[in-house]
Amino acid sequence: MQLLHALGRTYASFDDPNLVSRAGLVPVMALAQRAGLARLVAAYVRPGGPCGVNAHLKIPCLVAGMAAGADSIDDMDLLRHGAMPGLFGGIRAPSTLGSHLRSFTWGNVRQLEMVNRLLLGELARRAPLLPGKDVLAFIDIDAMQKRVYGHRKQGAGFGHTKIQGKSLLVRGLNALAATISTPLGAPVIAATRLRGGTANSARGAAPFATEAISAARGIGCGGLLIVRADSAYYSAAFCGAVRRGGARFSVTVTMDPKVSAAVAAIPETAWTAIRYPHAIWDDQLRCWVSDAQVAEVPYTAFTSKKGKAITARLIVRRVRDLNKQAGQDELFPAWRYHAVFTDSPVELVQAEAQHRDHAVVEQVFADWTDGPLAHLPSGFFPANAAWLACAAIAHNLLRAAGSLASLAYGKARGATIRRDLIDVAARTARHGRGHITLHLPAGWHREHEWMTLFTAACGPPAAAA
Repeated sequence: MQLLHALGRTYASFDDPNLVSRAGLVPVMALAQRAGLARLVAAYVRPGGPCGVNAHLKIPCLVAGMAAGADSIDDMDLLRHGAMPGLFGGIRAPSTLGSHLRSFTWGNVRQLEMVNRLLLGELARRAPLLPGKDVLAFIDIDAMQKRVYGHRKQGAGFGHTKIQGKSLLVRGLNALAATISTPLGAPVIAATRLRGGTANSARGAAPFATEAISAARGIGCGGLLIVRADSAYYSAAFCGAVRRGGARFSVTVTMDPKVSAAVAAIPETAWTAIRYPHAIWDDQLRCWVSDAQVAEVPYTAFTSKKGKAITARLIVRRVRDLNKQAGQDELFPAWRYHAVFTDSPVELVQAEAQHRDHAVVEQVFADWTDGPLAHLPSGFFPANAAWLACAAIAHNLLRAAGSLASLAYGKARGATIRRDLIDVAARTARHGRGHITLHLPAGWHREHEWMTLFTAACGPPAAAA
């Protein structure tokens, strides 16, 4: 590909007031408007001070900017170019939005988190989010240590995080999140909580799990609901809270002496080979030939805590340890063990595979890091907590927009939805009284999906089911 015109005769000028570079914000924010984002913020979020006014206008501005790719306060200026003020009302300057976030208290952040839960329920009624949620759904709870810079960040501290498989101490803030997913649907974010960088992963996890279960039931997850978590959340308080909420738990267990003794008591005949990476199907044996095997045994945990002991299934996966030294053969097979404590009612192999799918929450964190959570932009802790809640709203809004556009976009990453459906240029043209038309590029490679989303979000409301 090459330019058709001489370089000396090619010019550029930023002078067209009728152009916008992110026309996909029109159907996305139309969906947010119909779901009642501004109405919910006006009803529940009430920051104090002179900069806390008009939250019902400023919070949607922040969400729109994040949906379009903004990852800092200054990036919110992308809402003020070209014909954007002719398409949207109530657009505020980045400095105004930053001052508004700094007016939040911790109570206001909790109000905004409630707005996210209520809005998620409204989005689920208007878009095919989480197909199959009335049969089986999963809640995945995990925390991410988000690196921050500067000595004036409130709450920043050193905490453990994994980078390329290695556990490192990173100075930052700790973001706790609960996602809801189904075997057929991509995860949405039910709850968030920002904590200090030195916070233990399990701190406050029990009430947080109760909140996430309530949010899942509120959006129609009426069937089997399984809460998955890693070993940091293995505690009587967490598992008990999940049970009291009417859900099932599936939690990784640390290999302490009691668990190791239970694993050692499993007979060799109880192990079952599973389909694992690099497994081979044997047509003669009619089974998978794999170095991974699973077994289960009844197990009573938390016996040291009076009245809080829980009896459930201990599902153990063992994998051949292939870390051989050069020139040495093994005298006997060596195994690495991974145990899961669960009261899931499904059969052994399926329960173990379902727990491994807990890794889906890491994809959500990666999507966040590639979008609005690339930075925690403020030095004020409640402002960063409010930013985290807005990022969750933006994630759910993009997920709903993608599911309306097509089945493929229902599971696409946020960056893909922004690139294909939001970051498309358009020219506005007015005709008649109050009518406006968006003229988009001819031959746009995602025209069908864009128009499907536009019709669903901006067309006549769908008939009630």
